[in-house]
Amino acid sequence: MSAAVKTKTVKRIRIDVDKCNGCRACEVICAAHHAQPRFSSTNPARARIRVIRYPLSDIYVPVLAGEYTAAECPGRDRYVIGGKEYEECAFCRASCPSRDFFKEPDSDLPLKCDMCESDPTLEEPLCVQWCLADALVYEEYEEEVKDEPAPDEVDEGLLALAHRHGWDRVRDAMTRMANKAPGA
Repeated sequence: MSAAVKTKTVKRIRIDVDKCNGCRACEVICAAHHAQPRFSSTNPARARIRVIRYPLSDIYVPVLAGEYTAAECPGRDRYVIGGKEYEECAFCRASCPSRDFFKEPDSDLPLKCDMCESDPTLEEPLCVQWCLADALVYEEYEEEVKDEPAPDEVDEGLLALAHRHGWDRVRDAMTRMANKAPGA
């Protein structure tokens, strides 16, 4: 049986580094949105976005918090931008043991961009709404994925019983039960 193809909606924030002017409005609104209670403070350590800033070189790179990783990266690539060399960690989205980026300041738990999930649902994440330079653009698009059918619970149960008791005993029990069923 082949897997059916279906579509899912993918949501992402596209970053145009050339447009970022380093204002950090995205950090401020993100930190305020994730404060407890909401909008009660603007601690930048709570932001799920960081703007890597090198103002003398006029370089600003917004980085969104990604997945947590329990281990440090094995390699440390280096990037040259505008004649200046940067470590790969500067642009990494992960929360990891080797740096303090994207960790909740009170609990040290990892942070991840949640696209400003809230009730009521926002049309766009707040960082996108507050980016006056249009460096952050919210995008939604459909992507085809293989829809693997979930195994039927009855099939899984019967397989588990067969592994434990053997097919003959399962078949005998099913025959007995079918004969006792109402309307049989």
